[in-house]
Amino acid sequence: MFNVFVTRKLPGSALDQLRESCNVTVHPEDRNITKAELLERVVGQDALISMLSDPVDAQVITAGKQLKVIANYAVGFNNIDVKAASQRKIPVCNTPDVLTNASADFAWALLMSTARRVIEGDTMTRNGQFTGWAPELLLGVEVYGKTLGIIGAGRIGQAVAKRALGFDMKVLYHNRSRLPHSVEEAYNMKYVDLTTLLGQADFVSLHCPLTPETKYLIGPKELASMKPTAILINTARGPVVDEAALVTALKERTIYGAGLDVFEDEPALKPGLAELPNVVLAPHIASAAVETRVKMVEMVVRDVQAALEGQKPVNLVNPEIY
Repeated sequence: MFNVFVTRKLPGSALDQLRESCNVTVHPEDRNITKAELLERVVGQDALISMLSDPVDAQVITAGKQLKVIANYAVGFNNIDVKAASQRKIPVCNTPDVLTNASADFAWALLMSTARRVIEGDTMTRNGQFTGWAPELLLGVEVYGKTLGIIGAGRIGQAVAKRALGFDMKVLYHNRSRLPHSVEEAYNMKYVDLTTLLGQADFVSLHCPLTPETKYLIGPKELASMKPTAILINTARGPVVDEAALVTALKERTIYGAGLDVFEDEPALKPGLAELPNVVLAPHIASAAVETRVKMVEMVVRDVQAALEGQKPVNLVNPEIY
């Protein structure tokens, strides 16, 4: 039987299916596994099911001499040294598509919560500080009819744009390449350069992958170019935003607010961020819908089984190895 190591307890029953043909070991503690633990655990394993927080670097891949597949329980895979895996002809898999709607929904949840100061209102009410309606109580900003700027117009970015149709919003987008005209027309999207988008958007929502080119894509200069009434939403990757610069911008009211589901040094926050009232902070839960997370397990199990049986997995990050 093949040996499979899973770095975190996963929802649903799909792992039981894998146990019918494999020896499945799950990291016993419900926390992020350390690199030292991963180096020890990967020895003798034929498959590794990893989380986005796991450092599956070249050293870990080398330690896993028997590895035949690495399946990342995430749409992203910047935690994996794909080049090192490819050199050993190890397929690397992820879970695309299934996250799209849950992630788009959550981007909107952050947008609405920040714009209408929902978290501040909830805290005030729970603390017994709500003493009655007042004309200027927690005034926020309207969403309907505003301009939404989307950076990264892949599946999730397009799903966010689709939802904007219901708010009669003007949608600007910036992407590595322009979308087909049919998609632009369907979702009322207009392609612009990054400078134009930042200068005109009332809401800027990030949906780009983390690459050397997108690290600190939003820094001091970009934040200063945004409207003082603008809101930044990040459900992409933390390092896409210079978090220290964002703290400064929020403190100085360079921008109105921000809604964040990811952080630069996750799970740590940059000093001062947690104390700011004009930012909504979520613990990386954009895909945390029961249906979505269960489907993700089913996807990694299916691809692990395929790879162990000598077949080509469906969701390959490095198809060139075949």
